[in-house]
Amino acid sequence: MKLNLLSCDAQRPDKRAIAKCIAEISSHINDSLANELADILLEGDAVAIEVADKNSGSALRALRKLDIDYEIVE
Repeated sequence: MKLNLLSCDAQRPDKRAIAKCIAEISSHINDSLANELADILLEGDAVAIEVADKNSGSALRALRKLDIDYEIVE
């Protein structure tokens, strides 16, 4: 499943938690790339990631917990 992470609406977004979440839920993203994607997301740009279908429910819950708005592409 492909996701577009649109924005983070948290008052005090935790960059480390966001990067860790991205690294854990995405299929092919390592920690270094996850940190870069978290920076991009917090700057206000959308980020595209791919999530394994077996992890999709928990991935979406984790994103909602971090106040990250997303859209499901596929």
